[in-house]
Order: sequence, then structure tokens, then C-alpha cells
Amino acid sequence: MARIRTIKPEAFVSESLAAVSLTAERTFLGLLTQADDQGRHRDHAAIIAGQLWVLRPEHTPSDVETDLAQLADAGLICRYKGPDHKRYLHVLTWHQHQKINRPSKSRLPACPIHDASVAAAPAISAGVTESSLPSHGVFGEGSGESRESALNPRRDSETAGEERVTKSSVTDQGALHEAAVASHRPDLGPRTVDLGDIPSGGASAHAPDTVSAKQLLGEYVAACNHRPPGAFLNHLGGQVRKLLNEGIAPAHLRAALERHRVKGLSPGVLPSLVHEVMNAASSAPPAAHRAWTNPTDVVAAYGDEL
Repeated sequence: MARIRTIKPEAFVSESLAAVSLTAERTFLGLLTQADDQGRHRDHAAIIAGQLWVLRPEHTPSDVETDLAQLADAGLICRYKGPDHKRYLHVLTWHQHQKINRPSKSRLPACPIHDASVAAAPAISAGVTESSLPSHGVFGEGSGESRESALNPRRDSETAGEERVTKSSVTDQGALHEAAVASHRPDLGPRTVDLGDIPSGGASAHAPDTVSAKQLLGEYVAACNHRPPGAFLNHLGGQVRKLLNEGIAPAHLRAALERHRVKGLSPGVLPSLVHEVMNAASSAPPAAHRAWTNPTDVVAAYGDEL
């Protein structure tokens, strides 16, 4: 349930938030009020749009999905799939900026990346020095809140159930964030709208690791006479990334992207084109039916069988 949350003054001079659009920033601040006491929420664009943008119907679930993709690329949220195959997200800097009195236990599954690294690593000891901590705050460079929290462990112990920040978790989180930014650059755009659970698997084999959404999108742009608009490429890049994650073969994606480019279609129809490519008939169509007629030369047609 939504509760009163804290928005620090540093948020408005945060370089991380400045890297995303104004609507993405508003979605992020809204998520702070809707996330549970552990900073977790369903990763469902339609649900989030209904909670945060209900009086702004022009900002559709598709626009909210674009916001979420920007926030993930900027390292502000982490998106993951739970054991129930539903999608969830959590705010990466939640425990450094939200100090909740008597926090409730989360009913949502924990992040398999960040929560696992925090549970497995040792806690920061009281002898940690300020120089050993990251020099940047979560809401932008110059924020001293995260350093103060780590240097004073008693502040973290005041709230039951709140996880301590650890040296290894900070390091692991930074490395994971850099890898995520490298593989999900903003020019490749957002993931597509998640209006429900996506069935796993596909009709074709898993794509090899050497083929990425960035490479396929680059081939698409190179074949165009003029570079498509950025918003178009963002949407199309998200579609390509999602299809690769489902295990669609790059050969099928290339064929579908070529049809898409030639026809000049909307990015949203790419999955339909992939389906069309994968299920195209591999053999020639059966011969047309011919009505039976009596042969003009009965002996030549039937020989001695009559």
C-alpha cells in the first residue's frame, strides 16, 4: 500500500535522474510512493499507469513502459522475473534513502541479483572509512547521505528487517549496473509493454550470445535510406531485445526486420512479422483441384484395364 515517502533535495540535481525524460522522472518519484516497504513493485506498465497517470490518460501504458526502460538503463531500478514467472522491479537505492518505521515484510519475491548479493556478503564493520565508500550519491554526485548511512551502522539497525549495505554488494551492484548500461543503451530503446505474463520459449532455437539487439538494430538502420526517428528506434529496439530474450533465432528476426523495413510498419507489429516468417510454408502450395472429365481416347487412358 502507498505510504508517505522521502524525496531528498538532491533528487533535483541528480545526474542519474537528469539522464531520463521528465515523464520518466515523474514515474520514478511516483514509484517511491507505491512500492512496498522493501522498495519492490510489480513490473506491469498498465498497473503503474493506472496508479500514477490515471488523470493523465494521454500518458499511456506504452509511454510508462518507455519510462521504466529509461529508469532501468540509468541504474535507478532493477527489473527481474520472480519464481511465479511474473515481472517485478525494485528501486536500487531504496534502503539508502527511505527510512521506514516498522517496515512490513514484502509479499513480492526478492531480486535474484541484488538481494542475493546482499544476503551472501558480510556486513560493513564499524571501521569502514569514508574513503572506502563510493564517492557519488544515489541521487547524483555530491550526496553525502549514503556515506553517512554506511559510516553509522546504528542508523540502519533502527528499522527492523532492513538490509545493511555491504562492501561487496556495492561493488557487485556497480559492476552489474555497468554491464546493464552496456547491453541496454538508451539508443536501443525500451522493452515492450508487459500487460501480463509472457510465455517462455519459442518456436526457434535460442539466439547465440554473439548476436545482440544492438547489432540487429544497427543492421536495420544501415539498410534505411534515412535514419528513423529516435522514438521509433527506441520502440523497435525494445521489441528486438524482447524477442531475443524469448529465444527467437536471429535469422528469423533478420527476415522479419527486413519485411518491416520494406513495408514501413509500426514497431509494434514486429512480433507478428516474426510469427509470419517462422510459420511460412516451406513447400510449394498443393496443385489446384481439377474437375474429372471423360478422356477423349478411352483406350489410351485406360489400356486393357477396362
